[in-house]
Amino acid sequence: MAWIALVVAGLCEMMGVFMISKYNDSKSMKDLMLLIITFTLSFAGLAYAMETLQMGTAYAIWTGIGAAGGALLGMLFFNESKDWRRVICIALVLGAAICLKIIS
Repeated sequence: MAWIALVVAGLCEMMGVFMISKYNDSKSMKDLMLLIITFTLSFAGLAYAMETLQMGTAYAIWTGIGAAGGALLGMLFFNESKDWRRVICIALVLGAAICLKIIS
C-alpha cells in the first residue's frame, strides 16, 4: 500500500507543478485551490509512504515522478522543448526511480 500511496503522491506533485503554471497564467481562485489541494495530497501521501518505506527511497521516487512528470506536462501543455536529449534525461530520471523500487 505504501508504494501505491507514493506513486499517487508523485502524481499529485506533478499536478501541483502543473497548477503552478496554470495559476501564474490565470490568477484564478479555482487554480489556486487546486494547487493547494494537489500539494497537500502530495505531502500527505509521501508522509504515509515514509511510515513504511525508507526516507531516501521514498523521497527520491516522489521527486523523480514530480520532476519528470512536470517536464513532460510542460512539453505537452506549455510548448516546452521536446529535444531528444531532454527526453533521454527524463527517461534516465524515471529509470533511476524504477531501479530504486526494484532494489528496495
